[in-house]
Amino acid sequence: MAKLKMSSTLLSVSILLVSLAAISSPSAHPAYDDDGTVSCGLVDAAPKAGPARREVYGEGGRIIDITHFYREDMPFGEWGRVGLGQFLWLRMSMANGSLYNFSELKLPAHAGTHVDAPGHMFKDYFDAGFDIDSLDLDVLNGPALLVDVPRDKNITAEVMESLHIPRGVRRVLFRTLNTDKKLMWKKEFDTSFVGFMKDGAQWLVDNTDIKLVGIDYLSVAAFDDLISPHLVFHESREIILVEALKLENVDAGIYSLHCLPLRLRGAEGSPIRCILIK
Repeated sequence: MAKLKMSSTLLSVSILLVSLAAISSPSAHPAYDDDGTVSCGLVDAAPKAGPARREVYGEGGRIIDITHFYREDMPFGEWGRVGLGQFLWLRMSMANGSLYNFSELKLPAHAGTHVDAPGHMFKDYFDAGFDIDSLDLDVLNGPALLVDVPRDKNITAEVMESLHIPRGVRRVLFRTLNTDKKLMWKKEFDTSFVGFMKDGAQWLVDNTDIKLVGIDYLSVAAFDDLISPHLVFHESREIILVEALKLENVDAGIYSLHCLPLRLRGAEGSPIRCILIK
């Protein structure tokens, strides 16, 4: 009988400890009861209101996401096309009796926040295999300078000179009027976007050590000079272009930039996730 009482006591204590652990150790997906309150149970379930969507992470907002999330009504750089359109299909659904959910993705390589490879504009480079998988991750990750471009003009040689970017800076994110006008939040492709002109691209190549150029719309080159700046940047195969960055509500200054594209061999473009760390 004493042993039975002792066993019952130990069992009760064990249950109590498990219950306390469930209460005191917050889960990434805590269980919710029917009334919306957090459950003390051990089964995880998503909150009814859905997960929180964040742009900053870490203590004091130390990590800043500068990637646009994909949506059907985001602009796409193809004339006559309004919005990106459907890009995600749920091929197998638990709601329809499947044992799991299984999605299929069909996405243009240059949609949303993305990176270009040298093969994007040079046939010889494309044929030789200078694709996304050949890009240097050392260039895509490291200290970066976020600068504000004068809002009344494209990025010309004069504008580049006025920014006074010192030698030794290898990564620069250019925030322009595109961010102020919220062009990436419009459904239509807006040809009034700001970008580099050929002389601005050439000035950057000749007078700086920049190896990564980031900009806040779908093309690094202005619509009025759409091809030439790309050719200037890609010709050496040393400069990486990251386009359609989300730069609103971010202070100008120096950050640690981290950008990772998909390993797409044979592709001249890729979606990319970019973050800044203070």
